[in-house]
This record gives sequence, C-alpha cells and structure tokens, in this order.
Amino acid sequence: MKWSARTCHDRAIAAAAALALAFTGAIAAVAPHATAAPPAVSASSVSVSVDAALNLADIPATGVGVNIPVYDAAMNSGATPGLLSTAGINTVRYPGGSHSDVYHWQTGTADDGAYVAPNTGFDAFMGTVRTAGAQPIITANYGSGTPQEAAAWVRYANVTKGYGVKYWEIGNEVYGNGEYGAKWEYDTHSSKSATTYANNVVQYVSAMKAADPNVKIGAVLTTPGYWPDGMVGPGDSMDWNHTVLSIAGSKIDFAIVHAYPTSTSPADLLTKPQAQNPAITSAVRALINQYAGSNAPNVGIAVTEANAQAYLDTSPNGLFAPDNYLTWLENGAFNVDWWDLRNGTDCTKVTTVEGATDYNDGGLVSSGSPCEPAANTPFPAYYGIQMIGRLGGPGDALVKAASSSSLLTAHAVRRADGDVDVMLINKDPNNDATVNLSYTGFTPSSATPTVHSYLKNAHGIGTAQSGSPGTQTVPAYGITVVQMHPTDAPCRVVYNKNEWSGVTVGNLTVVNNGLGQVNGWSLGFTFPGDNSITNTWNASVSQSGPNVTATNVSYNPSVPQGGSVQWGFRATWSGSDANPTAFRFNGASCAIG
Repeated sequence: MKWSARTCHDRAIAAAAALALAFTGAIAAVAPHATAAPPAVSASSVSVSVDAALNLADIPATGVGVNIPVYDAAMNSGATPGLLSTAGINTVRYPGGSHSDVYHWQTGTADDGAYVAPNTGFDAFMGTVRTAGAQPIITANYGSGTPQEAAAWVRYANVTKGYGVKYWEIGNEVYGNGEYGAKWEYDTHSSKSATTYANNVVQYVSAMKAADPNVKIGAVLTTPGYWPDGMVGPGDSMDWNHTVLSIAGSKIDFAIVHAYPTSTSPADLLTKPQAQNPAITSAVRALINQYAGSNAPNVGIAVTEANAQAYLDTSPNGLFAPDNYLTWLENGAFNVDWWDLRNGTDCTKVTTVEGATDYNDGGLVSSGSPCEPAANTPFPAYYGIQMIGRLGGPGDALVKAASSSSLLTAHAVRRADGDVDVMLINKDPNNDATVNLSYTGFTPSSATPTVHSYLKNAHGIGTAQSGSPGTQTVPAYGITVVQMHPTDAPCRVVYNKNEWSGVTVGNLTVVNNGLGQVNGWSLGFTFPGDNSITNTWNASVSQSGPNVTATNVSYNPSVPQGGSVQWGFRATWSGSDANPTAFRFNGASCAIG
C-alpha cells in the first residue's frame, strides 16, 4: 500500500501558522457530561467470550502516548497537563514529526525555515510532562544533527538535569529523505541510503549510551505494507528494513514504525486495527528475530505516530482510536503515540461525517482555528482514548476477548486486584448491539456492574450501574466499558497461562478471602484437556490422569485471611490446553479470577 502524501512534514507546515495564532483565545474545559445518541433503528445480538487466563500482554507504562510538536504555541500552557492526565496519556513525543530532523535543542531553533513557537524549549516541555505525570520520548535530530549533538542532549537531560529520559529515537521518517523518490524529510547527509542511516545509527547509539548507558534507543523502519516497504534504494543491496536491522539490529533497543491507514469509508477505517496491526507487528518482530541475534528478545516495537487519514474529528475516529491503541498493545507494541494533541486545520476542508462536523484536524483537541470550536475542545478520539483508562492501566493484563461479529470488537483486561473489565466497540452506525458475554478463568459477581459509555457524537463519558455481567446493550457507534468484580467466595484463584505449541506455563494465585488463618494448604483441580505437568515451583504437586493436587512446601504453608499464595507449573499437551473450571482450596470451592 502506498504511503500517503499526508506526511508529518506536510502536517507541520500546514498547521504552523494556524497554531501560532490559535491560542490567544479562551481555553475550553473538557466537557463533563455525555450527550445521548439518537435512537437506533434496531438491535443485533452478538456473543463475546473472554478468557481471563490467557494473557496477551501487560499494559505498558509507555503504552498510551501523544505527539506535541514545537510549533504548538500552547504546548506548555496551563491547560496541557490536565488534558494529558485526564485522557490517561502517559507518554509524550517531542519535538514532533519532521520538525525533529531540523530542530536543535540547545538553541530551540530549526533549519529549513521550520517554525518553532515561543516557550517550547526542552526544559519547559519537561515541566509540562512531569506535571502531567507522563514521561517523554525524544526524537534526536538526524536530518541536520550529529551523534555528538544527540549525546549532549542525553547528558543534559539525564546527568545535568536528572530528568531520567529513557526513550530516544534517531530521526523521524528518514526514508522520506528522497532516497525512494518522495522527499518530505530534511536530510543533509551526502548519502540518503538505508546503509548510511544504519551506520549513523550505530554511531548515535555509541555516543548517546556513553552519556547515559541506561537510555533506550530506537531506529526508524518503514512500516510493512506501506510505501516504501520492499523497495531497494541506490547504494543498498536490500530494502530499508533489512538493511537497517542487518547493520544496527544488535545495537538498538526498539524499532519504530508509523501508521496512518487509508480508508474508503468510515466502515473501512474501523476494520484497520484488526486487519493491519497484527500483521505489521508480526513482520517487524520477524525482522528483529532475523537480525538482532541474542539482542532480539530485548528489542521492542514503538508506533510513535498513529492516526487515521480521514474522519479525524468525528465519531468514526472516536471508535478507531481505542481499538487502534489496544490492538497495537495486544500484539506487542510498548508505545503508541497519537498524531497529535493539537494540529490545526485548513478550513476549506471542513465536511460533515455521521451527523457531526469534521474539521480535518488531526489533533485530539481543537487548535482554536477560525472554523473550529474553542481551543482545547476535545474531539471524539480524545474521549475514545480516555475510555482506555476506564478499561485498565499500566501493569494490568490485556487478556483474550473474541466477538462473533465483525461489527463489534471486544478488548478485555484483568486488573491486578482480580477485577475483569471489558471494552465493547459497536461499529454499526445504525443499530444497537445486545451483547451476551461468557467468561473463562473468571467468575463475575452477580452484582450490577459499573458501565462507562461513550456515545456517538457525545461530549463526555457517562457512568452508571447497568445491565449484568452476562448481558449488555451497546448503542450504535458507541463504546462501553463494563467493570466487574469476582464473585464472593471463601477463596479465589487467578489462573494465568502462556502457551505455545505443545507447552503451557501456568501461574496460579490463590487468595484466602474467608477461611481464617490457613496453616498448611492444598489446592485441587482437574485439567479438561490432556496437560501433563513436568515441572513446578512453590508447590509440591501430584497428578493422576487429569486430576491435580498442589500442596504447600516448607516455606509457604501460612496464608492469612486476606492473603495469597502463588505457585506455578510447566506442562506439555497435544490435543487440548483448556483451562480448569473449578478449584478447591482446603476443600472450599473457589471463585475464579
């Protein structure tokens, strides 16, 4: 698929003038209420299954990010920290897109005539990020910079100032430097080849880690399936990704991709997270494994720019945003950064989408351009991202959720306290969805759950007690997060597993809710499949056919009321690795999850 001409550089130049003028007006508060959507035509029935024991990934502390470029005159305004923290944004990328490859941090100036707004220097930015409780990801200048300039930035940030900036990129979309024909990225190197970039990355890594060996450094890749993926440029024998990773893969800490999926309609846009993100992360992971050697398990994947290319300020993007983030994270990305917090717009391109005005502004909130709402008014994608925080936070486990309908996507989280939350995204613009939920590895309380809802064209998120753990109604073009506690029982078992062909590694946490002080314990359960335990830790385990009994070892017999004990196992299997459906702790029947 060909990369669109809508690049970071284009966005930056188009928005600069608007943003320079945008922030002299009043600041709009985040709307505190939700607006009801119009009645739907009818309701469809959808089944969603949640496997709370099948851990896809943990939500990283860097998972939910945003870009704030140095042409944003309100970068460090009083409103910005609140906008970031209210949305649950925990990572902020700076100095922003193609500006990164012209920006000199010591002087706060940029080459190539690029606009830099006042009061957007590095120290001011760090003050805003810290106030918001977030952390930065910094893009070092590759286009007109040097390894020494980048190393000096690391030294200033982490040695002189003690900011502890962990994540650093080497350049922005460097492959847009004219090597493959299109040119939007500034690059003063005499050679624009992937080989030149990769060799320079090695020099940047060496210099920057000499300044602070604890930093993590990323290299720019082309996004698999997007232009110019697969093209071999002058002076190279392989395409960009194979060249960069073959030279620098053993030196870097993460690989960087950007993704702005093209779409032919709102319905088409809403298929992109599932249709593209798993394939992209799989392709990048395969390249890392091919070239990074023993370093491969340590190399992460960061999506440091993400957004749609159409329907930017209306309900389709509100649905796309959380689905996009969560699908990236479920498939192994540790960081996803929306482009961007404020962007600006061309007022000649205003349209109407699904009953609302689309200002063609890629920001999460209004820049205050003449045709837009007041500055800092949230667009739907802002609320969609805010719903991720209702689902779960850093350290919580993203677990498997599957839907019977392509028009309804489900994501699920098992929180550290044993609660399970489910996000349901109804991609049907006309019909409500009646969702029937089932659970493996979790027994929900029968109490009415807390439900957070973001409705079509709403201006806030609503919260109520509604439905049941087994049945929820999701309005047309709506997002619902259902928060559930485990059932009350004398004990509770959290059964977590990681599996691959023929092998399971299980970890169990047993919580003593109401058995008083336990001195010596036994946990019994039955495998529904043909698991055969081969190794255990923190328990003495016996198995007879599918029946398993685990007892304490010498150092963990005591489990006070309200306390817990953890143990684990490794098992082989051939036909089925289904989860146990019942556990008995010292004879008492336990809740699951």
